[in-house]
Amino acid sequence: MAVARFASIVFDCKDPAELARFWAALVGGEAAVTGEEFVAVRTTRGWIAAMQVPDYRPPTWGDAAVPKQMHIDLSVDDLDQAEAEAVRLGARLVSDQPAPDRYRIFLDPAGHPFCLSIQIPD
Repeated sequence: MAVARFASIVFDCKDPAELARFWAALVGGEAAVTGEEFVAVRTTRGWIAAMQVPDYRPPTWGDAAVPKQMHIDLSVDDLDQAEAEAVRLGARLVSDQPAPDRYRIFLDPAGHPFCLSIQIPD
């Protein structure tokens, strides 16, 4: 039996409104709770929030100077199409792509890593 239910993912960042807009557009959703230091996006699968942190330093992908701490995997039907849309929305494709035919690694506008992965058949 589960002890808890998923509530949200909260990303530290410099600009919560900008990061919330990115995630709302990428996964579908709308800002439902907004403030200067915190914005929460409601999606059909849960909440993604952005919280302002003083002196925020983004993770350095592939370098341990500032560890990634966590990342999100998102399932897609078409990697090329999803990549183009993610980049259009403000994501940055990282240079090191170990398995670009199966998944692609990006950084969101605040520098958090996430992956777009092809759907695994049921």
